[in-house]
Amino acid sequence: MRPHVLASAAVSIDGFLDDASPRRLVLSGAADLDRVDAERAGVDAIVVGAGTVRADDPRLLVRSADRRADRVARGLGPSPLRVVLSTHPVDPAARVLTEGRDVADTVVLHGSPHEVLERLAGHGVVRVMVEGGAAVHRAFLGAGVVDELQLVVAPRLVGEGPRFTGTPASAHLLETRAIDADVLLRYRFGPADARWLAEACSLAERCPPSPSAFSVGCVVVAADGTVLATGHSRRDDVLDHAEEVALRDVDRSDPRLPGATLYTSLEPCGQRASRPVTCAQHILDAGIGRVVMAWREPPLFVGHPSGAARLEAAGVEVVECPELVDLARRPNRHR
Repeated sequence: MRPHVLASAAVSIDGFLDDASPRRLVLSGAADLDRVDAERAGVDAIVVGAGTVRADDPRLLVRSADRRADRVARGLGPSPLRVVLSTHPVDPAARVLTEGRDVADTVVLHGSPHEVLERLAGHGVVRVMVEGGAAVHRAFLGAGVVDELQLVVAPRLVGEGPRFTGTPASAHLLETRAIDADVLLRYRFGPADARWLAEACSLAERCPPSPSAFSVGCVVVAADGTVLATGHSRRDDVLDHAEEVALRDVDRSDPRLPGATLYTSLEPCGQRASRPVTCAQHILDAGIGRVVMAWREPPLFVGHPSGAARLEAAGVEVVECPELVDLARRPNRHR
């Protein structure tokens, strides 16, 4: 299975990634740059093209010491693998090769997006962040391998330079959010079940780490595509499960609940010691008729029948998407 791909870029309001000058143009503000640093901390590899290395000479490291420490606590290296796409040798003086070698490795690869992702998957990479430049974004978007696009629009006019192009027509706008003067547009691609289940898996990455509990994400989506609630493990309390957190936030009188789908990165619990009500029972009590999950719960705490079996016995449609199991397992490397 290929890695999950997040493409990240900042553009001017007239669609340019940079201007035509030899100096790098930083379009987004400090708050967005910090957000990008947080996204870097949540992936296994950062991908850029050789043109970006020549023009910007980036280090491609997680900047925040706290985020580096959090990665180490999760069993990861302090900063993700740095991947440069190039058919020629990279300047040996480039900072991506000379700086930060104690916290992140760097590899130079070439090939199509599919070939690059296959090689990265062979090295255990599950989540990839593509940071550009324009040709790399165009290639990955054109190849149909981008799962999520985070496009930040800065309130500037540039007029000339490399443009952001290549977004497929099937892009589904998931979120619009102001970040100081910038605006984040977040898209997902692919069929609805894959989009929303990948979102649940991404929410699992937010869970505070625990040596004795799973990290799980959950999204409740109405039939019209409206997000009714989201949740992740230990969001409000150390005993919280993702499904109960999400269902705690929904209006139980909402007429859309019977037609809604609950997406969860891990099978809802059917037995539980920490609290009297299982997640399977919370789902039944909410009247939700469909559950989509990525990963069957391993037999660490689970007895019989499982949560999925309890739901199916009650008439709930349960769909398993094993193609996303690596993404669901990623924040649970200790399991």
